[in-house]
Parts: sequence; structure tokens; C-alpha cells
Amino acid sequence: MGARGLLGLLWTGKRCFLQVPVGSSRVLWCYKKSTSVTQQDSVSVAENLKEVKCGIDDLYSSEQRSAVLQLLNSASEEELSAVKLMRGRKSINVIEYREKHGPFQDLQSLLDVPLFQYKTAVKVCNFILNPLAKEERKEKKMNNLTSVMKYIKPEIEIERLETANSIVSIVFGTRKIAWAHVDRHLAVQDWQQQECTVFMKGTYIPSMYLEEISSVVSKVPEADFYVLEKTGLSALNASLFPVTLHLRTVEAMLYALLHKTFAQDGQYKVLSMTRSAVGKYFGLMVGDARTSGIDLVKQFLSEFVTQAESRVSFPRDQVVYYRNILSSNKQRREEELCDSLLQAVAFYELLLNNTG
Repeated sequence: MGARGLLGLLWTGKRCFLQVPVGSSRVLWCYKKSTSVTQQDSVSVAENLKEVKCGIDDLYSSEQRSAVLQLLNSASEEELSAVKLMRGRKSINVIEYREKHGPFQDLQSLLDVPLFQYKTAVKVCNFILNPLAKEERKEKKMNNLTSVMKYIKPEIEIERLETANSIVSIVFGTRKIAWAHVDRHLAVQDWQQQECTVFMKGTYIPSMYLEEISSVVSKVPEADFYVLEKTGLSALNASLFPVTLHLRTVEAMLYALLHKTFAQDGQYKVLSMTRSAVGKYFGLMVGDARTSGIDLVKQFLSEFVTQAESRVSFPRDQVVYYRNILSSNKQRREEELCDSLLQAVAFYELLLNNTG
């Protein structure tokens, strides 16, 4: 048939089974035979294709199975926690399973342990058999982290990034300050904005700026880090000088007030992230200019409603409210609000997911 690695073909009534090699084992694929030409033309291949997973033990040789079972049956909770995907409750569940049912007799029994699904169990077994892969992944992630840290100022210890549970991403413009409080699982805890009526009106009166920005800081929730958007406006462009001065004033006051309010341990908690880095990450750059991210945020909201697993999760009682705010019928587009969320997502996916 010309298909490399094809091992078997079997027709049984309306189904065709193909057995193909995957690693050291075989996977059985099932194709439904169409009942008419019309159905064959109208039904997609994805709907006609079903993967039948083989047993976990069939993926490994007897020596490999013995090595994995040896660790599962003898490792302490601390040793189990060193295995990828086994931190926290999973390692405890393995020990509790051993105590209740005795030693694991086969790898398939992992599926009887709470929180273990097929893919998780396979990844755990693979990691036990190849622990050096962890160091290789960690080195790669460290290199990735180094490459993106140039977008974040000041530099922060990797250990602090690893343990950060939530951040507040703050974006400000000429009329608004918006913030998104997002945890490391990309779940939105708080997401709002405040109109700042005194901005860009006449002279820059420090007391009025301080009062407006202090009002915002008083509403910002506590988090491990506060990430301020760093715009790329050039100070050499005379026509943009009023806007540049305004943005630098807001940035400086936010930094000072947030640091004074939340940095009680004497370490940096207020960071700056370049606007262009977020734009490049999401493909929103056209030359040196960044386009709107509103459509992308609308997509996040839509995926949360329509998909079982979404990239970003939102409070369910606020989804309709958020979608109404971002309605295209509104005359004033909510760019700052959307940009605060995009910056939070980029921060986690660029940095925290690269720290291992």
C-alpha cells in the first residue's frame, strides 16, 4: 500500500482496522466504511477516524516495565515528587494506592489512581525511564528565559518567577488605566479599568496626577508581581513629547506607589514589560507599530464559553459583562483593558512556562 510502517489491514463489516507502529508498540486505528458515496463526500475524515489506545504496558519492554514498577512501588513521597507531573497530590495518591491495594502489578493500574489519565501516566513512565531529559528541558527553558528577560526590567531571580502565583498587569493610556489580575493558570481574578479625567488636560499638575493614580492603586489587588507596560515612544519625536511625558509620569507614579504599597520584603515586585514584546508574541506587530488586540481577547472569551479547555479562563458571572464591554458597536475601543490581559498572558507564557 506504500504507507511506511504499515503492519496490518483488516476489514470487518463496515470498519477497516489498520495496525501501525508507534515507538516500541502498536496503535490500532479504526476507519468506518461509508454506506454511500453521498455520505463519504459529506462526512469529514476526522469524524470517520477513531484512535483506539493500546494498553500502557504494551508501550514498553519487560525491562522498562520492571524499572518503572520498581520506582512506583518503592519510592517515597519526596522521590515521587521529583518525577515530572507527580508533584503534589499525585505522589500522595500513588502512596495511598500502594497502601490500600499493595504494590503495582502493571503500569495500566496507574489509571486506577486518582488524577491519573492515560496521557499523564505515559508521560510519568517516560520520565522515569529517561530522567536526564529533565535536565535537557531545563537547560532549554533557561536559554529561552534568558532570551526573553531582555523584555523585562529589572531582572528578577528565576526562583521568584517559579514561585509566583499571580500577577497584576497594568496598562495605561491618555485617558484610562486598566489592570488584569491573573494567576499562573491563566485564570482571571480581576479585570477592570478606570477613567482618568485629568490626564492630558492642560498643564501636568503633579498633585492631580497623584490623586488620580493613588485612586487606581487603592483598587489594585495584591499579587506577587506588578507588571507595567513600557511603551516604545521615542523622546526625540517632538510631536509626541506631550504624550511621552504623560506616559512617563504615570509610569513613575505607578512604580513608586505600587512599590511602596506592596514591596514589603525589600525586593522588586514592580516590573516593566515592553509593549513591542507582547505585540511580537501575539503577532500584532506591523513593522514597528502594534495593531489592536481586541479581536484576540474576544477570541479568548469565546473559547472559554465554547471549549472544555480554554487558553484563558474568566469568572463565569462576568463573561457577558466583558463581552458587552468589548462590543464593536461601542465608539470608544477598550484597548487598554485588552492590552492588560494580553500582557499578563504573554508574561506567563513567555517567562513562567520557561522556568521549568
